[in-house]
Amino acid sequence: MSSLKYFYGVLSILGIALPYMEFIPWIGENGFNLTLLWNEASQNRISAFAWLDVLVSAVVLIGFIIYEGKRVGIKYKWIPILGTLTVGVSLGLPLFLLLREIHMDKMKDRNLKDLEYF
Repeated sequence: MSSLKYFYGVLSILGIALPYMEFIPWIGENGFNLTLLWNEASQNRISAFAWLDVLVSAVVLIGFIIYEGKRVGIKYKWIPILGTLTVGVSLGLPLFLLLREIHMDKMKDRNLKDLEYF
C-alpha cells in the first residue's frame, strides 16, 4: 500500500473523529435541536462565514466526486458523497481521494498485466 493511501486513510479517520468530538457532546447536551443548532452556527458573522465556506466547498466537492468519479470509473462514489453530507468535507474529500488512489493503482496493475501478456 502506498504512503499516499495511508495519508488519505488517516485523514479520513481524522475527518470523522475531529468534527464528531465536538458534535457528539453537543448532541448529548442539547439533543437534536435543529433550531438551536442553526442559531449557534449562525450566531455571528464569522460563524456564518465559516459555514458558508463549508457549504460552498461541499457543493464543489460533490460535483467533483460525481464528475471525476464517472470520468475515471470509480465505483462506490456514493460513499464519499454520503460522508460529505453526514460529516463534511473533512471526510468526503480524503475518502474520495483514497478511493481514487486505490482505483488508479488497480488500473496501473491491470495495464502492467496486459503488457506482460504481449
